[in-house]
Amino acid sequence: MAANIAGRSHTGAVRATNQDWVAWHLGDDQNTALMVVADGMGGYQGGEIASRVAAEAVMEALVPELGKSTAGDIDDGISGRLQTAFFVANERILERRSSDPALKKMGTTLVVVWLADGYAHIAHVGDSRCYLVRGGHLSCLTRDDTVVQNMLDDGSITEVDAPHVPFRNVLTRAVGALAQVDVSYRRELILPGDTLFLCSDGLTNSLTDTDLEGILTMNTNAESMVDALIETALTNQASDNVSVVLLVQS
Repeated sequence: MAANIAGRSHTGAVRATNQDWVAWHLGDDQNTALMVVADGMGGYQGGEIASRVAAEAVMEALVPELGKSTAGDIDDGISGRLQTAFFVANERILERRSSDPALKKMGTTLVVVWLADGYAHIAHVGDSRCYLVRGGHLSCLTRDDTVVQNMLDDGSITEVDAPHVPFRNVLTRAVGALAQVDVSYRRELILPGDTLFLCSDGLTNSLTDTDLEGILTMNTNAESMVDALIETALTNQASDNVSVVLLVQS
């Protein structure tokens, strides 16, 4: 199997600055890949710094490790290295916060996919998401770390109520917010023809699941899919920064 990968970040239709950060790396063998999306918070300067610091920490820690994975290393090895990369990102943001009072509220969401040996290893904190499209069907592989998601889970509100909750964007977890970061992890088998993509909430707040499925089934390669997703979000007047990193497995 071989992968085709592309990514893009845009300020959106309303914001003047971009606090998202994206990064990706495709291995020389076209079978291993690393994908990262971070959505910063804490004001313009703080959000941009936090997302960039987190993404760079992950890439620095994991790109050299891509070629070292083997089928026997799947469970503990990759999940452990992902968690360590998140810990490093958390520590670096905390260091920047402590050195500058203007950055004291900064932090970031962070979602990372490590593709190896036919599996996607997904680690995340916050509400940036990872989706899988298989056979034209869209499924979300991450759970939002938000107050609203907790309320949905416990039945306090319904999906119809969620868009109208005033504090719907309040996170329950973020990288750089606390001394210790709790990282969610899952592993997903990836098949030929699958599309896997990461995005910030600027995309998911601008497009419905039906929109996403339609765009991703009408386009044929990673770059055209990314462009179509972002351009549609802009047409829909995306009120936040919009970021996507997308991989097509062939």
